[in-house]
Amino acid sequence: MTAMFVNLPVTDLERAKAFYTALGFTINPLFTDHNAACVVVEEDHSYFMILVRDFFQTFTDRPIGDPAATVSSATAIFVDSREEVDAALAAGLAAGGTEAHPASDFGFMYQRQLTDPDGNILEFGYMDPVAVEHGPEAYLNQQA
Repeated sequence: MTAMFVNLPVTDLERAKAFYTALGFTINPLFTDHNAACVVVEEDHSYFMILVRDFFQTFTDRPIGDPAATVSSATAIFVDSREEVDAALAAGLAAGGTEAHPASDFGFMYQRQLTDPDGNILEFGYMDPVAVEHGPEAYLNQQA
């Protein structure tokens, strides 16, 4: 089985858990303690490990950047409709996130960027199934 875990440093674990559950994700209590929480994005496949900064630091000798000041990654999560993108942003904004970038609409792909309270960037997007299967040009040809 292949699974993806994205590790994110956070300053307030309870605030971060509240933010990510407001987006509709769940917390796996088997892998959650006072240092970290396992956020289930997609069961058996995709997870965030939100780690308090001191604990995160134990995984590396290099200094941890401040995601509120500098960007080192953006995690894209694609959903099944434009409406789901907008709903995720609305939930995230209500839970303390920010949207620093306007929506990007390329016709075949729609994306919005959400920043969590610690500055970690999540991009929610939707891509038309024709573009997914055959590429953006096939989608554009279908529209003509």
